[in-house]
Amino acid sequence: MKHHAPGAAALAAVLVLVGCGTDDETNTSGGATSTSGGNAGGGGSGDGGASPGGAGPIGGDRPVEVFVPKSYSADKPAPLVLLLHGYTASGSLQELYFQLQPLAEEKGFLYAHPDGTKDAQNNQFWNATDACCDFGGTDVDDSAYLEQVIHDIEAKYSVDPKRIFLAGHSNGGFMSYRMACDHADTIAAIASLAGAMFVNLASCKPSEPVSVLQIHGTADDTVPYDGGALGGIGTMIPSAKTSVEDWAGFDGCATTSTAGTPLDLALNADATTSSSMELPGAETQVAIYDSGCKPGGHAELWSIQGGNHVPGLSPSFSPKLIEFLLAHPKP
Repeated sequence: MKHHAPGAAALAAVLVLVGCGTDDETNTSGGATSTSGGNAGGGGSGDGGASPGGAGPIGGDRPVEVFVPKSYSADKPAPLVLLLHGYTASGSLQELYFQLQPLAEEKGFLYAHPDGTKDAQNNQFWNATDACCDFGGTDVDDSAYLEQVIHDIEAKYSVDPKRIFLAGHSNGGFMSYRMACDHADTIAAIASLAGAMFVNLASCKPSEPVSVLQIHGTADDTVPYDGGALGGIGTMIPSAKTSVEDWAGFDGCATTSTAGTPLDLALNADATTSSSMELPGAETQVAIYDSGCKPGGHAELWSIQGGNHVPGLSPSFSPKLIEFLLAHPKP
């Protein structure tokens, strides 16, 4: 099965709504929405119904649907991937942008894209780090919520405990880092597009290694690639390189990198315009931190040269992201 980039109209809608934004952005999507028909175990979205033993729906008062590939068998534990949306967006919009569901069918992993809660401006968000994005001070415990989502899915489906992964964009990337910090015994690997680590590194105390991939456009002025004020006016955040090197340190890896093969991950340089100009060829530089790592530890930085906060994604973006995650299970 081939993986295709979003169509122009769909991508345009996503570019408006996905990612860390300002207070004047609005969220036009409600709660979790199924993007496929079918029944659990039959190559479609699970119904999010009660788990064995009479437990409530997956995700409790924020119900989560699970996409189950046709190849799923309760006798063979499957990987689990959670996709976390950006500020003002939703799980269904994030799926429209990343298009991981076709890959879940192709690669045989369980897949869900939960929703955050809404702030006073009606924007959905994750309370991720000290910089992003509980701007209203709600103190909602999204770390505990997502941990429970994982446990609920494990109660209903056969999940490989060594292959539980998170991916996220912007606020969802920040939240992926938070989950790696808080639940390193559960999370095998994360992938963050345009997210960042905690400002106060003491807030992250992983109990064991987690493999980390940071993907970031060098021209991102919302979550600055080189660090700085979030959105140009908010809390100072660490750079993409610092975020990755923090995890290289946690994982016992040397904080010096080697260069990997450049990748073609982005379509257009400026996603805020209608320009179809493409970034040239393999525009993404790869830095790999894999020297001396503890078992289960690995870190990489993929730098999209000229890419902004919501880059147009090439057909190879999501397959490469999933390839990284699946290649880094718990030992």
